Amino acid sequence: MSDDIADGTEDVVGVLTEQIETRFGMGMDQLTAAVAAKPAADPDATDVVKWHGLLAESQAVLDRAEDALLAALETQPSEVDDPTMDLAHRVNAAVAARDGRALVVRWLLDADAPGKKGLAAERLARAHRAGRKGPAVQTSPPYRPATAPASAARTAKVAQR
Repeated sequence: MSDDIADGTEDVVGVLTEQIETRFGMGMDQLTAAVAAKPAADPDATDVVKWHGLLAESQAVLDRAEDALLAALETQPSEVDDPTMDLAHRVNAAVAARDGRALVVRWLLDADAPGKKGLAAERLARAHRAGRKGPAVQTSPPYRPATAPASAARTAKVAQR
């Protein structure tokens, strides 16, 4: 049953892999090795390799979820039970994750994609070239010393009197 479905639809990962290989003029294994050796040499290649890996990962999760669902459906009578419905929801979530990552890879490969030209794209490129490593806003709570400040200690003593 699943073979019929796979034959009738395009392999998302395969199609995008071919586009990546065409764009960079080398196989995916070569590109991955080149990026691992010098990640800063080509930021576009580095981003594409990263997201291609995430895409392949999510495709594997989807394949396992579909296999589990098909196995459960083969044992079901005419009515589907709650655990099987949970598997169906897991398949839907896996499809959404895979498709989202595929969209990112497609966007990375499209030089004319929205957001890649104009003032905003130039600012983003400058920020990327500057090598800013941390977030623009503070994401962790501020440092608080283990001891209370002197004014707080005085206030506590006054309150005890």
